[in-house]
Amino acid sequence: QVQLVQSGGGLVQAGGSLRLSCAASGRTFSGYTMGWFRQAPGKEREFVAATVWSGSVAYTYYADSVKGRFSMSRDSVKNTVFLQMNSLKPEDTAVYYCAAASRGATYSRPSEYSYWGQGTQVTVSS
Repeated sequence: QVQLVQSGGGLVQAGGSLRLSCAASGRTFSGYTMGWFRQAPGKEREFVAATVWSGSVAYTYYADSVKGRFSMSRDSVKNTVFLQMNSLKPEDTAVYYCAAASRGATYSRPSEYSYWGQGTQVTVSS
């Protein structure tokens, strides 16, 4: 079992930055694919970023819509992953979720993830 607790988020003007945190407990996240997703009102949950392990090497992938603006990182000591969001746009407004999936999962599919954080609201004003 993995428990994910999120923090961060809030209201920011366009062009601003926010950082989301996701603390994992129960098991070390290095045994899992860790992902960030978001869901805007009336829309499906969409992939934002994920870190995938291949052996002891971690690879991070991003949705095209956030590439170059968002950065996913991790603190192995604190068992926490982060999503640094820069140059935010109004269309980034959504509830953001971190999630954990077993290794080998298709990282961009929400249905592949077994564990989810509680979600945190990010609102970008124009």
